Amino acid sequence: MPAWDQQKTQVRDFYLKNETKLAVGFFVGGFLFDVLTLSRVDDWFAVGQQIVYLAIVGMILTAEVFERQDVFKIQKMTSVWAYRSLIVHFLMGSLLSIYSLFFLKSASALSSIFFVVLIVTVMILNELPRFQKSEMNLKWALWVLCLYCFFSMLVPTLLGFVGWVPFILATALTIATLYCGYVFLRKKMPAEKMVSQSLFYPSLGVVAVFVVFYLVGWIPPVPLAVQRTGIYHALEKREGQFVLTHENSWWRVWNSGDQTFRAAPGDEIVFYAEVFSPARFRDQVMIRWLFDDPKQGWVTSDVIPMTIQGGREQGFRGYALKKNYQPGRWRVQVETTDSREIGRISLVVEPYDGDPALREWKQEIR
Repeated sequence: MPAWDQQKTQVRDFYLKNETKLAVGFFVGGFLFDVLTLSRVDDWFAVGQQIVYLAIVGMILTAEVFERQDVFKIQKMTSVWAYRSLIVHFLMGSLLSIYSLFFLKSASALSSIFFVVLIVTVMILNELPRFQKSEMNLKWALWVLCLYCFFSMLVPTLLGFVGWVPFILATALTIATLYCGYVFLRKKMPAEKMVSQSLFYPSLGVVAVFVVFYLVGWIPPVPLAVQRTGIYHALEKREGQFVLTHENSWWRVWNSGDQTFRAAPGDEIVFYAEVFSPARFRDQVMIRWLFDDPKQGWVTSDVIPMTIQGGREQGFRGYALKKNYQPGRWRVQVETTDSREIGRISLVVEPYDGDPALREWKQEIR
């Protein structure tokens, strides 16, 4: 046997013996690759890369269906086909890393965790031998999840705002893509039941779950992301910069400004936020002030609109003032106009019983 053929055989044997481990390794490799190279959501080179990845994975999965139904045999056409699983896992890992990170950046940990759990659950199920051998191909469901995430980020970026209109358009584009794929497969394959039950219905199930998650507020509002929040005693604009005044001690590194707000008569609570959005983006967010009432729990005190504009790498800078307040626990939430939370900060208001003139002020420049 020639040396080259012998090496190919050894590689092939090693792959077959360690197929699951290699697949997981390539999946993790794809995930880490995009974690290290993640760019802005409006980077059009990255958008094009996602389109290419989605197209390659979609073509491989379609070809697998054709081969399984004996429409034609790809194995005889190219030796690369034997390693398709590694390609799919690498590209899928790369796509999921993009969407997981962007969605995590766009919401508080509480509202993001359910969506991330969904992604992780599908990934784990896909690696189980029982599901890999079943007719219900979870790789299709995972691909549809990536497709939906892609449209959910692309549409609001193109329109310049978030809300119901971008969500409905993203849903329509996802369903339209699935329908075109269904029509294509039905023309090539006689087994309608296999196409519907094993591929199309699970894909629609992913869409249905995505819609439910959106309705209950578990889908973060990409491409918006709160990069920083803080509570202060005063804010002043100087030559294009924000000067933020607080009295937080240097050792309280866990506080962002005066989260322990010592209120003297006449003090205003200043909430400051930096909200990232893509270039040419113009939308409105709501600043919701909530008070922890001992009898009623968290009660909304005020909802203040704030218009944001995109393009600034550090995020659009905005603030809201609170004059009427009482001692106790407070929370400030940044939300979209359709009530999806982007970020939050907690504070405790305490009466200041000393001489206000003796307070030591510190300043931050943003």
